[in-house]
Amino acid sequence: MEFQTLVSIGLILIFVGIALIILTLLAFFFQAARKGKLKGGGAILIGPVPIVFGMDKESLKSVLRLSIVLMVLLIVFTLIILALTK
Repeated sequence: MEFQTLVSIGLILIFVGIALIILTLLAFFFQAARKGKLKGGGAILIGPVPIVFGMDKESLKSVLRLSIVLMVLLIVFTLIILALTK
């Protein structure tokens, strides 16, 4: 594939991801407004270090577990790719 095509695909995926995040946040907001309670959390993954935040302990624990699993998968896939390219 050409470089310009890959850049275009990457930018499109970034914008689709941002749109999905915004739509999900709006859905949570409207659902919470109807029920009167809101639970949730998130993680910012910077390299192998997750920065985790949540509204309650249960959400915080699940987001922390998910971010740890994602970091382990990232490390495993990186090692596999490095082994295959040698």
